[in-house]
Amino acid sequence: MRNTIQRFGAAMFVPVLLFPAAGILLGLTVVLLDPHLFPFAVEGSTYVKIVGIFQKASMVLFQNMPMLFALGLPIALAKKASGRAVLAAFISYLTFNYFIGGIIDVWSEQLGINYQAGQTGLTEVGGVLTLDTSIVGSIMTAAFTVWMHNRFFDLRLPDWANIFTGTPLIVIFCFPLMLILAILTVLVWPPIQSGIQSLQIIILDSGAIGVWLFTFLERILIPTGLHHFVYGPVYFGPIVTDGGTVNYWISHISEFANSDAPLTELFPQGGFMLIGMGKVFGCSGIAMAIYATAKPENKKMVAGLLIGATLTAVLTGITEPIEFTFIFIAPMLFLVHAILAATMATIMYLFGVSGNFYLGVVDFLFQNWLPLGANHWVTYVIQIAIGLTFTVIYFYVFKFLIVKFNLMTPGRSDAKIKLFTKSDYQKSKREDAHHAESDTNEHDVVTQKAIAFIEGLGGKENIKHITNCATRLRIQVDNPELVEETAYFQSHGAINVVYKGQSLQIIVGLTVPQVREEMNILMK
Repeated sequence: MRNTIQRFGAAMFVPVLLFPAAGILLGLTVVLLDPHLFPFAVEGSTYVKIVGIFQKASMVLFQNMPMLFALGLPIALAKKASGRAVLAAFISYLTFNYFIGGIIDVWSEQLGINYQAGQTGLTEVGGVLTLDTSIVGSIMTAAFTVWMHNRFFDLRLPDWANIFTGTPLIVIFCFPLMLILAILTVLVWPPIQSGIQSLQIIILDSGAIGVWLFTFLERILIPTGLHHFVYGPVYFGPIVTDGGTVNYWISHISEFANSDAPLTELFPQGGFMLIGMGKVFGCSGIAMAIYATAKPENKKMVAGLLIGATLTAVLTGITEPIEFTFIFIAPMLFLVHAILAATMATIMYLFGVSGNFYLGVVDFLFQNWLPLGANHWVTYVIQIAIGLTFTVIYFYVFKFLIVKFNLMTPGRSDAKIKLFTKSDYQKSKREDAHHAESDTNEHDVVTQKAIAFIEGLGGKENIKHITNCATRLRIQVDNPELVEETAYFQSHGAINVVYKGQSLQIIVGLTVPQVREEMNILMK
C-alpha cells in the first residue's frame, strides 16, 4: 500500500513540472504590460493587444489544470503503453463530465443545483456545463482508468473480437464505471463543496499558525513521498481557494501587480506557498555547513557534489539531490530543516510576504519579483533580508549539530565519496572508452546509465515496476538479493540509493525522466 501511495504522489509531479515554464512566460507578459516600465503600453494600442495575446496563451495550463492532471497521471502510473493509457484517461475524464452534465441538466431541481453558466460550483469541460470537481475529478477518473489499463490492456479476446483488444476494451470497461462515478459525484460533491468552502475560511483564519504547520508537514514528509498529498490539494485543488492557489495567483497576477495594498491582504492564501524559502535560503546554508565540516582533504570532492545540488535547489526548487545527501545519514538534521523552514516562512508571512514562492529563484523572479516589483519592492527586500538571515542560522545550526553529534555527512568519513555529478560521470566514461567520440551526446550517457541500472537491479526479469518523481527512480523488484550495493549505482552516475525491502529509490537528478524512459525501452 505504501508503495502505491508513493507512486501516486510521484505521479502528481508529472504535470506540475510544466507549470514553471508557463509561469515564466506569464510573468514576462505582465512585466511587458507595465506602463511604469514601458510607457508605450497604453490600453488599446497594438503593442498591448499583441502582448495580451501571449498572456492569454500563457494561461492555457493554469486554466485547464484538471485536464492536465487527467492526462499527466497515467504517464507515471501506467505499467505499460503509457501513451494509450493517456488516451483512455482523456476519454474517461470527458465521459465522466458529460454524464454529470446530463444528469444535472435533467434533475438539477431535484438535486438542488442551480444549473446556470457562471454559477459557483459549476464549470465547463469539453463544451458541457458540469460540476466543478477541480483536480479531484481528474485524479479519480485517471486512477480508475489506469487501474483498468494495467489490469486488462493485455487481455486476449477471440479472433472475431480482436478489434476491441487494448485501448478500445479499456474505454468500454470504463464507460459504465464513469456513469457510476458520475452518479456518486452528483450526490456527494455538492455537500463536499459546501464543506470545502467552510474549510477555506478556517484555514485562512489560522493565519501564521496554519502557515507554520503546513510548511512543516510538507517538508517533514519528503522522505515518505507523501508530501505531494499535503501541497497538491492546496496548490492545485480547492482546499484553500477554488481552483487552487497556483491558478488563483496566476489569474490575478496583473491585478496584484497594479495594486499597492499589502500582499498578505491581496492574497492571504499565499502564506501556504512559501515553502520555497527553505529550498532557496535553507539549502544554501545546509550546503555551506556540510562543506565547512568536511575533512580538509575531502573539501574539493564535497564541493563538486554540493555546488550542482545547491544550484538545482536554489534555481528550480528541486531539493532532493541535496536533501538526500544527509536525510538518511542524519534524520535529526532533516527534522531541524523542517522546523527552520516552517519558521522562516511564517516570519516572512508576518512581515507581509505572500505570493507564488513554492519552487525556486526562477519562479521567484518571473512570477513575483519582476511583475510585482514596482509596487511591492519593499516587501521583497524584507523577504530577501529574512531569507539571508536564515541562511546564516541554517549554517551555524547545522555546523554545530554535525560537529556536536559527529554526524557522518559527506566528507567526514574516510570512506570514498561516490556521489558523482553528471560531468564526473561523463569524464570517467571518456577515460574508459578510448575509442569513443569526444562529443558523446546526452542521449548516449542516459542510455549507458539505463543499461547499468537494469543490470544492477538484477536484470529486467527482476524489475517488477518502475516509475519516477522529480529526481528519483522508484523501483519494485522481485528479489532484493539480486540488487547491487549503493556503490555500484553511484559508480554509474546515481547520487544515492535507498533500500526498503523489495522497494528502492535511485536518486538520479533532473535527468530521471529520460533515464526511466530509456530503461522502459530497454526492458521491452
